Amino acid sequence: MKLTSLYLALLIPLLSLILRVQAGVVDNFNHEERCKDFLYMGTPPKGYLSTSLKKICQRYMDKPRFITFYDPQKHIPIYSAYIFKKSDGEKRVDVPWMFEPQLATEKGSSSMEPFPQSSLMHKNFEDTQAVLEDYADVIQYERSQLNPDQHQADPLDKAATYTLTNVVPLIREFSFGPWSKQEEAIRKRLNNYCHGKAYVITGVTMSGNMIRRDNLDRVAIPEYIWTAYCCTDYDHNAPYSERYKFPSFGAYGLNDHVNNQIVEVPTKNLEKFLKGKMQVDRNFQIFYSDCVSDS
Repeated sequence: MKLTSLYLALLIPLLSLILRVQAGVVDNFNHEERCKDFLYMGTPPKGYLSTSLKKICQRYMDKPRFITFYDPQKHIPIYSAYIFKKSDGEKRVDVPWMFEPQLATEKGSSSMEPFPQSSLMHKNFEDTQAVLEDYADVIQYERSQLNPDQHQADPLDKAATYTLTNVVPLIREFSFGPWSKQEEAIRKRLNNYCHGKAYVITGVTMSGNMIRRDNLDRVAIPEYIWTAYCCTDYDHNAPYSERYKFPSFGAYGLNDHVNNQIVEVPTKNLEKFLKGKMQVDRNFQIFYSDCVSDS
């Protein structure tokens, strides 16, 4: 009996550790070996002041695919971080929209799952995340991915981007127009001139406006959407018009019907802009050491 008790005493903490390591919602990206790999030098953006945001290791088919910093009260991601994969830009559209079970309950699966067919089941998740009904009757907005499937190559990596925890509502004209063109421009630039890994972080600032359903505020509508990439191993013989945008560069655009031109800027300039739009401190930084390689 003593041996059994000792065995259980040793086993229970071990099982607890294993469950935490597999969890989709994590305490710290740095504690998740496979998840911090999506961040340059394993370091997430620093300076966010809110303590209510959730760190999600976005797993699909039991494999980490990217990470998301998520607001369970506003029901949108604040940013998603991923590794760009050279691709032909094709979209995969045969994937059902998914949700993150562990935002709803700690006992939930560590991998994203398709929404149940019954809309009544969605009520189990809607306290902590957006559900399909939130976007059902909102004609002017498009479900736009922060980690777009066009920036992935593997079919499973593409499929993983179809979770509502990776989606924000963008004005349709902006999403299909300037923002779509910017995503394509980044795809071509990184395809052609980035030789090593390209780390991308795409996020939003809040407007204060919300998508409402049943007289309740449900999903925050971004004011701006922004993106930045970091590629330290790039083509030094690229045309100057592209070369000066390495190793790191950023862009942002207003989520609007008309005044929605994309502004491309050095990442430091993007950080200065975002400091005036988000709850961050003066040390806000998107990439570790400004994406400057030690070598």
